[in-house]
Amino acid sequence: MTLSIKDIKAAAELINGHVVRTPTLAIPSLSRHLDMQVFAKLENLQTTGAFKVRGAMVKLSRLTEAEKSAGVVAVSAGNHAQGVAYHASRLGIPATIFMPEGTPFTKIGRTEDLGATVVLEGRSLTEAWAAAEQLVADRQLTFIHPFDDPDIIAGQGTVALELLQDQPDLDCLIVPIGGGGLIAGCAIAAKAINPKIKLFGVQSALYPAMAEVLAGKTPTTDAGATIAEGIAVKRPGMMTRKIIAEHVTDILLVDEIAIESAIQQCLEEMRMVVEGAGAAGLAALSTHSEMFRGQKVGVVVSGGNIDSRMLSSVLMRGLVRGGRLVSFRIKLTDSPGILAKVSGLIGNCGGNIVEVYHQRMFYDVPIKQADLDVVVETLDRDHVQEILTALEKAGFPSRILGARSLDVGQG
Repeated sequence: MTLSIKDIKAAAELINGHVVRTPTLAIPSLSRHLDMQVFAKLENLQTTGAFKVRGAMVKLSRLTEAEKSAGVVAVSAGNHAQGVAYHASRLGIPATIFMPEGTPFTKIGRTEDLGATVVLEGRSLTEAWAAAEQLVADRQLTFIHPFDDPDIIAGQGTVALELLQDQPDLDCLIVPIGGGGLIAGCAIAAKAINPKIKLFGVQSALYPAMAEVLAGKTPTTDAGATIAEGIAVKRPGMMTRKIIAEHVTDILLVDEIAIESAIQQCLEEMRMVVEGAGAAGLAALSTHSEMFRGQKVGVVVSGGNIDSRMLSSVLMRGLVRGGRLVSFRIKLTDSPGILAKVSGLIGNCGGNIVEVYHQRMFYDVPIKQADLDVVVETLDRDHVQEILTALEKAGFPSRILGARSLDVGQG
C-alpha cells in the first residue's frame, strides 16, 4: 500500500477529539545558544505521555465489528502498550499486551490501569513477540503492530501535519527513529506540504538499526542498555524503511551523554519532563549543530515517560558534568581543627558542603594523615577551580574525583 498526504489528513480527521492536539513551542535559550530557530512539537503532553496514541486510535477505529469483538494483541514494554490499551478501553475492545519478564512494575501497572490484560512472557521483547503471535494465530485475534502498518504510520504522520500548520516554513524536521513509524508518517506529510524541507532521523548510537539496514549492513542486535529505550529497536520495519530511504536526508546518531544532557536541558530550560527517546532530537541538535546553524528547525519530542529514579540519576549526573556538584579528595594531617579549617576554606570560597567522608582506616596513607572526601555544591567549572586553588595554596593537596567530566586543573 502506498501512503499519501490524503491518508494522513484522513487520519487527522479520525483522531480529532480523541487525542491531544499538542503545542509547538519555540525554545529561545537553545536557539540563541546554537544560532538557529528551534521549535519543539511536544508529544510528551499526550494523554499517555507519547505520540503512540495517534496510530493506535487510527488502527483500532478501523477494525471491523467482528475484529473489535474478538480483541487485539500488542507487544510492547512502553508507549505502544499504553497507546493501544488507552484507546482499546475507550472503544470497548479487549486488549492483551505482551511484555518481557522483568518489565518495570510501573509500566505494567500503567498499562493495566488503562484496561488491558498484561502477559509477561520471555526474557526479551523478541520472545514476548513470538508468544503474542502464537496467541493471535490460536484465537484469530488482531495484532496491532507498533510501526509497520499503514494505519499506524498514517496516524503518526499527523504529528508533522500539526507541526507544519503551526510552523509552515521550517527548513528541517528532526524525528526520533525506532522502528520508523513516526518518521515515515511525518516524512510523507512534511514532504507533501513543503517539498523543500529536509528530514533527519535520530537514533541512539547503541541502536542504529535503521541506519545500518539502509547502509546495507546487518543491524546491531546486542548493544546493551540505553536511556532511549523507546527507540532501541533491533528489527526496523520493512514498510517504514522504504519510506525513509525515499524521503529522509540522513540519519544522525547520538550518544548516551548527549541524550542525558538533552533530558536535563528540557527540564531546566523548558520545565518539561522528557524521556530518552523523546530527547533524542534535541540531543542531535547539540551534537550536530553545524548542520542546522542559521536554519529554522522543528524537533519532535516524542514522549515523556521516564522513570522517576532514572530522571533523578540523570539530573545528578548532569550537575556533576556541569561542575555544579563536585567531589574533592583532600589530603590532610589527622590533627584537631583541620576539618574546621578545610570547611572554612571551602565556605569562604562560596562552596556548600553536602557530604563529608573522613578516611583513616582503609587507605594507603601514613597513620598521621587522612584522606577527606568532600562533596560540594558549586556554581560552575570556574568556581570548582577557585576552590581547588584555595585548598592547594593552604597546603592541602587535592584532586577531583571523576575529573574526566570537568575541564579543570588538578593539584
